[in-house]
Amino acid sequence: MKRGNSAPSHVLAVDLGGTNCSVAIIDRHGRVVARKKLPVDNSSASGPVLQITKLASELARSTGFRAAGVAVPGLVRRDGTVWAPNLKGWNRMPLASRLMRALDTPVVVESDRNAAVLGECWRGAARGKSDVIVLMIGTGIGAGILSGGRIVRGAHELSGCAGWLTVTGEETPESSQMGELESLTAGPAIARHAKAGLAQGRKSILSELNREALTTLDVATAARRGDALSREIFQTCGRLLGLGVANLVSVFDPEIIVIGGGMAGAADLFLDALKKGMLERAQPLAAKQVKIAVSKLGDAANLLGCARLAWEAAGVK
Repeated sequence: MKRGNSAPSHVLAVDLGGTNCSVAIIDRHGRVVARKKLPVDNSSASGPVLQITKLASELARSTGFRAAGVAVPGLVRRDGTVWAPNLKGWNRMPLASRLMRALDTPVVVESDRNAAVLGECWRGAARGKSDVIVLMIGTGIGAGILSGGRIVRGAHELSGCAGWLTVTGEETPESSQMGELESLTAGPAIARHAKAGLAQGRKSILSELNREALTTLDVATAARRGDALSREIFQTCGRLLGLGVANLVSVFDPEIIVIGGGMAGAADLFLDALKKGMLERAQPLAAKQVKIAVSKLGDAANLLGCARLAWEAAGVK
């Protein structure tokens, strides 16, 4: 979406999630000059596409953009189609071609986990590094993996499904649907563990709340107030995450692993346990050298990764 006679000095970045859609105009230095965030229009398969187009047009009124990068919550096939189970009718959505026609500009579409690792490498905790893993822990768990400066994709674009790592071998009701690590340690699991503890009669300040409405944030708040049950839950989940991270360290030998996603905000409650679990089980030489860091970019990581892709599509390194 170009304006004027000269090439615009900005790109468009879009972080399309299952719940929200964030759109930003970003310059060559990673500065966000304009941004909007709205709940995703999931009323139809075309809803998110039309929403992105509308938001892009609104943000580009004062400045155009040379290219666009879009992060999606699913699988991006090599033909440019997208499978996103949380978006209605997105089994083979030709997102790149539809947006290129609508925006009249080059468009790159990437999975959200890959966008996150690119964002951290460009302007975050992994700046300048070429062997990086960004572990996104939120409602689910996914990993963006950079090896030798290149994204690890796998034969079917499915690499990085870290929620499926096996760390105990125990069967849980949810493990066959989402993977063991995710079923035991992702955000919703924290709340499930708290409800189970209360049902067993454990003493906790969480008993003052509506048990069925408990959230991960409630458990984190209680843990910071010294609640024994809540602190135990985060410590246990942290160690299990550490075992998962140990597998990643042993296989990929990264320079740094960055913890991102919604659970990064509670890293103070589980990071030490994660590091200890990793050191116990990872390949010793790799474990001693890898750095574990918490993302400071927050939800901007995906947008910055998309902007980096957009600048590359525009021919700017």
